[in-house]
Amino acid sequence: MGRSAICPNNPHIALPCVYRVSWQQPWHWLKLGWGDFKRNLSLSLSLGMVFAVFGNAVVNHFLKESHLAMALTSGFLLVAPFLAIGFYGMSCQIEEGKTDAEEDRAFSCIRDNAASIGMFGLMYALVLSAWERFSAILVALMLRGDWVSSGPFSFDSLWAAEHWQFVVAYVGFGAVLAGLVFAASVVSLPMMMDRKADVVTAVVTSFVVVRENLAAMALWAVLIVALTVLGVLTWFVGLAVIFPILGHASWYAYRDTVQAE
Repeated sequence: MGRSAICPNNPHIALPCVYRVSWQQPWHWLKLGWGDFKRNLSLSLSLGMVFAVFGNAVVNHFLKESHLAMALTSGFLLVAPFLAIGFYGMSCQIEEGKTDAEEDRAFSCIRDNAASIGMFGLMYALVLSAWERFSAILVALMLRGDWVSSGPFSFDSLWAAEHWQFVVAYVGFGAVLAGLVFAASVVSLPMMMDRKADVVTAVVTSFVVVRENLAAMALWAVLIVALTVLGVLTWFVGLAVIFPILGHASWYAYRDTVQAE
């Protein structure tokens, strides 16, 4: 199925035209992401290893504080689009024919729209902070005090029968927040790196892309969550490869769904 263009008519914001794509297109984005990962293997893998080591270290550091361990592990999904900013830059360089993308060039596009990207990063920080507080409230209200203080946190212990209400509430609220963040950010950062778009324009465009591509974006969200969970379950080791591939693929998700200037 070919792409069809939809041009939003908004009197208040100048939005770019967006494309409707096949629901199967996310598989193609992953394929392209894998290709960019191989083309920039040393830099992509190096950055991926940094995130994997950092993620493992942070979660291990907070294992004795149950709500922080859970909030930071699940919160990675919320802030991952911002952390992947370097991979967007590398894919942009490859798109321009520069197959030897270097770190300074990969991040150079940030400087062209630093204010908007910085504001977007602040928004992510606030979301993660709010999720951490909400996680603490859920733990305090729904888990026994002796379980919380009984030693290092273990995901396995959450699956005990007495914890099912907490798991349902935690996953339910987390999924709603993650869905909103996903819809607001699926193309926002690549768009702000590619053109001088402000935060509001980028976020609204992202929502329009999701609205016009519900099936494709649902599959893309499932793939991101499934692969990220796989990476986390390997104590973040798998993220050294998975995270760069998803980051590169996200650039192509933007290119496929938002019309170029």
